[in-house]
Amino acid sequence: MFKALTLTKETDGKTQAALAAITDSDLPDGNVLVRISYSSLNYKDGLAISGRSPVVRKFPMVPGIDFAGTVLESSQANIKSGDEVILNGWGVGESHWGGLAERARVKGDWLVPMPAGMDAKRAMAIGTAGYTSMLCVMALQDRGVRPEHGPVLVTGANGGVGTIAISLLANLGFSVHASTGRLEESAYLNSLGASEIIERSELGSPGKPLQKERWAAAIDSVGSHTLANVCASLRYGGTVAACGLAQGMDFPSSVAPFILRGVGLIGIDSVNAPMERRLVAWSRLARELPWNVLEANTRTIGLASVPESAMELLAGNVRGRLVVDLSI
Repeated sequence: MFKALTLTKETDGKTQAALAAITDSDLPDGNVLVRISYSSLNYKDGLAISGRSPVVRKFPMVPGIDFAGTVLESSQANIKSGDEVILNGWGVGESHWGGLAERARVKGDWLVPMPAGMDAKRAMAIGTAGYTSMLCVMALQDRGVRPEHGPVLVTGANGGVGTIAISLLANLGFSVHASTGRLEESAYLNSLGASEIIERSELGSPGKPLQKERWAAAIDSVGSHTLANVCASLRYGGTVAACGLAQGMDFPSSVAPFILRGVGLIGIDSVNAPMERRLVAWSRLARELPWNVLEANTRTIGLASVPESAMELLAGNVRGRLVVDLSI
């Protein structure tokens, strides 16, 4: 028997989260069994646990879109018992039981080997949020964005994606501007590398289709009016890497920034990203993300605290990352 957080749908349609004891025989199909050391709590996990968005495709479900741990059993040739591995996405925690449990059975093709110099706790301090941040940075660099082109804006700056994106960009030599609804955290964002702090309300309301050119590029985890205003405020040829929808799924914009300023909007999907891209992202995270940033950016909780912490996360009251230690 081992412990897991399970989600069920009640007769009234509400999602109920509860700790449960399950066995290996309860786990879904897969060719690799992993003992999970750490998971993390991401925005999508909060939506799943609260039932505020239809993240979960079938019930009952063990949530948790990522985890890090040690292989216990494997029938896949390139994965062996004792290997340290990371998983992000692939529908885990949505349609396949996820990482908020002490064990998981998954497809070996979903697993990334632990990069040199990283351990399970650090991997989940980065988690899907940090992995997504790196995918965003890589997308901007693929588009040719360089520090000399001008400042890069990061929206949702106090969240998991935002805090790690600021640190990664600053470490690469970019001038980083940070948009946040919590100005009391300005000193903290400055310590990560942000040179200018912008109040969230500047971007969160309906705006003009074209606005003053301010940023060379942006990483946006907010969506809706914020993303529309960011696109309208990019310099000629600027690029936005969009990876989230904290404000909403809508995009109330026009074609003006795209056909008059040559702005590019790139969608970042971390769930089904190809393995080659994942390997590059995790290798770069191991090399380029300062570990002192993670230490100041992370709070560790136990599995029993996850439902309450998920509500804090959705309310915007969590700074940085929440790591779930499956041993407590």
